[in-house]
Amino acid sequence: MLYLFVGAVILLTSCNKEETLQEYYIKSQENENFISIDIPRSIITLKEDVPQESKEAFNSIKKLNILAYKLNNDNKADYKMQKDNLEKIIRSKKYNELIRIKHKGANIQVKYFGDNDAIDEMIVYGADMKKGFAVARVIGKDMKPDKIVKMVKNIDKIDEDGVFSSQIEGIIKGGD
Repeated sequence: MLYLFVGAVILLTSCNKEETLQEYYIKSQENENFISIDIPRSIITLKEDVPQESKEAFNSIKKLNILAYKLNNDNKADYKMQKDNLEKIIRSKKYNELIRIKHKGANIQVKYFGDNDAIDEMIVYGADMKKGFAVARVIGKDMKPDKIVKMVKNIDKIDEDGVFSSQIEGIIKGGD
């Protein structure tokens, strides 16, 4: 009888398991509409006049895992399904919202989980109804939320020569 009870509990808890962002990343790599890239912080250079707080925030970031979906006329139904699935994951109560902004026609959300004083992982999600969507897992060490918010607000002043921004834009556009 005990084995039956334990089996039922395991079955019920496994059925209620929500998909994690990591599982979504892995599953999406099999879909040809997605582009996945890992970017170490070392390839991004800062402009000289970046405020000190933004430099500190930037230096607390170790790497970015980016997953992007390029929208086209042939994948609109899959795009909507994938976007809905991803938004369900990031709406999870385990993520705390840090900031929402609009940037060049895209709606961007920055969320995190963990300690409010020193974050080790953030989620940056952006969607543009004409281009597609992207989600980035920002992995770092003791990232400070207040400094990250200031850095995000000054993102155009961070990237020297726009190299990183153009790389990300190229990923979303599919290199065309």
